[in-house]
Amino acid sequence: MRRFLFSFVALLCLCVAVSAQVYLDASAPMEQRVEDALARMTLQEKIALIHAQSKFSSPGVARLGIPGLWCTDGPHGIRPEVLWDEWNQAGWTNDSCIAFPALTCLAATWNPDMALLYGQSIGEEARYRNKDVLLGPGVNIYRTPLNGRNFEYMGEDPCLAANMVVPYIQGVQAQGVAACVKHYALNNQEVDRHWVNVSVSDRALYELYLPAFRAAVVEGGAWSIMGSYNRYRHQYACHNQYLLQDILRGEWQFDGAVISDWGGTMQTDEAIRNGLDLEFGTWTDGLTDGTSNAYDVYHLAMPYLQKIQRGEVGTEELDDKVRHVLRLIFRTSMNPHKGFGAMASEAHIAAARRIAGEGMVLLRNERQTLPIASMNKPKPVILVVGENAIKHMTVGGGSSSLKAKYEVSPLQGIRSRAAEAGYQVAYCRGYVGDIGGEYNGVTTGQSLADERTPEALLQEAVAAAEKADYVVFVGGLNKAHQQDCEDGDRTQYNLPYGQDALISALAAANPRTVVVSVSGNAHAMPWAQQVGAIVQAWYCGSETGNALADVLFGDVNPSGKLPYTIMSSLSDYPAHQYGDRAYPGTNKEVEYCEDLFVGYRYADLYGTKRPLQYQALFPADNGQPAVEKTIRVVPPKHEPLYPFGFGLSYTTFAYGRSSLSDDTLRVTVTNTGSRAGQEVVQLYVADKKASVVRPRKELKAFQKVYLQAGESRCLTFIITPEMLQYFDAAQHQWHSEPGDFDLLIGSSSRDIKGKATYCL
Repeated sequence: MRRFLFSFVALLCLCVAVSAQVYLDASAPMEQRVEDALARMTLQEKIALIHAQSKFSSPGVARLGIPGLWCTDGPHGIRPEVLWDEWNQAGWTNDSCIAFPALTCLAATWNPDMALLYGQSIGEEARYRNKDVLLGPGVNIYRTPLNGRNFEYMGEDPCLAANMVVPYIQGVQAQGVAACVKHYALNNQEVDRHWVNVSVSDRALYELYLPAFRAAVVEGGAWSIMGSYNRYRHQYACHNQYLLQDILRGEWQFDGAVISDWGGTMQTDEAIRNGLDLEFGTWTDGLTDGTSNAYDVYHLAMPYLQKIQRGEVGTEELDDKVRHVLRLIFRTSMNPHKGFGAMASEAHIAAARRIAGEGMVLLRNERQTLPIASMNKPKPVILVVGENAIKHMTVGGGSSSLKAKYEVSPLQGIRSRAAEAGYQVAYCRGYVGDIGGEYNGVTTGQSLADERTPEALLQEAVAAAEKADYVVFVGGLNKAHQQDCEDGDRTQYNLPYGQDALISALAAANPRTVVVSVSGNAHAMPWAQQVGAIVQAWYCGSETGNALADVLFGDVNPSGKLPYTIMSSLSDYPAHQYGDRAYPGTNKEVEYCEDLFVGYRYADLYGTKRPLQYQALFPADNGQPAVEKTIRVVPPKHEPLYPFGFGLSYTTFAYGRSSLSDDTLRVTVTNTGSRAGQEVVQLYVADKKASVVRPRKELKAFQKVYLQAGESRCLTFIITPEMLQYFDAAQHQWHSEPGDFDLLIGSSSRDIKGKATYCL
């Protein structure tokens, strides 16, 4: 009898266990698994599921065998492990990563295949480290060159950003890791980022600032979205009714999880009602506020639970949040099909180098200064000048700071390749800028201190330049505070540390002076017409030096194109023509006075005699009707220094006549040079006669084509209704007007090669 009772109890326990694990059957439909798990959870378990348990993790439900989620900062590499309650690193010795190029560099490739390769590679590194959510990529639009986080984003144009973010997401999520697209939305400056309220017209919101996020959700199938710090309609973006409920959930049918930026949750009731699912990083400062568990004081923790227990709120919103988080868990940490990943593999190293080389932009190349050619003289000398030639850039910049397995500096890469070409390489510091090299306990190990005066450093470099056969100046910005760095915008448009004067002096001393700008933002170039060549080299991660040498010596034919417009001065940017109210704001209020005319859309107004003036609808708060405001845009006084979409090559391309048949536009491109290369063919659309003010033209598609010397290829573009539309704010819908549209084929926004007329 005792044996029978024991067997019965054992069988009962087994049945209970099996019953409790039904939702683990991966063959069951996702929604069935979600609902089954939800029905088994207690109120306390549901509350625990929707907020952090450490700096970068949230708990699962141990009783039901549901694992938690582990997040990692991206989007350029996998962040080192940090302590449970602190930002500083945990001191592991096996958490170094491959640092991939910054997203400005990826955008500059104009190649979705590179975005897919990037996503696959970084996704594998995240998977190997058992991370479930990669906090990236970022797709906020480049509104001002002072924004400290522009280097993490994909440029000024929504079409370019949208086409690059989708394959990145698909590559990451194919590894069983969720991409968390950020920062949604209107995070276009770091000044007052935690408090500033953004006022923007509905048209600008939908036509400029939302399309890349929409593509990430609708086309890329992103599993998570991160809210931004700023406010919109005077609600914080991390719990914003209009952004999260009306647009993200309603219009785009997003079924993933909304994750707060760390410290972005500000109000309990709004967090409950307005679509936030997972709360991270609320400022409790570890356990110092006296609770037994600091995470219990998060807005979506005990305060939420107590409101339910007091009957102040129901559980409908809670169940929706739990559904979203469970769906994220089943897609990632409980995904039975996820691979093992890989870390710092040869394939990842090759990918980082390839993306970096393809993203570098050749802006100027007078007298064929580049590529560096062999010389008929014994032991020719390349003089490398500049702090950025030796400074490691993978540490710093904010949350994208990395602990890289290695970093090849520009000087190292040039020296290695120069030896093969028979060159000697000398180095002069030239200037001293930021000598720091530490972030959250990760250090570069470099000692960059130099006590010499700026005058002594300049004189040394100029004297050496006079004797050299080539001068390669490697400067630009860095990832120090108020340069290319989170939580602080730049304070000037010119290069810091006296670099402009140094470059001019070097150019006067040697006509073969090449300027390499390591940066993620546009900057002034008063010396542009003085130097032989200019290369925009970005922050390129572990393989920086090797990729740069590939381009300088011609092993890689540059094919990058600018993802933003470079203007001559800060006052040439429209956001900087309206005073503080447009940037950085007054009394924590910023108004996007330039409206639709950002980047090349504004630069295209050059030559217009009169200001543009029109009415635009701006949303009102608290359910009030939208209000009309007058937009007044004064045309620029100067042409762009380098336009959007611009980039040179070591070969040349010719464009045939554009021909249109029905909805298909065709153009033949021929490599007319002596070496293989890639060209980015850009399609812009212009509404010839519109009832509303529209930009002169807008990028709607692009293709990158590889051609051998002498090879031709016919490219086709399918014209879709979406390419012709504008957002009708009054009707709150996309609309296209009958009439003629110019289809413009260009090599950049200012270099139009062909035109066809399309009649709708």
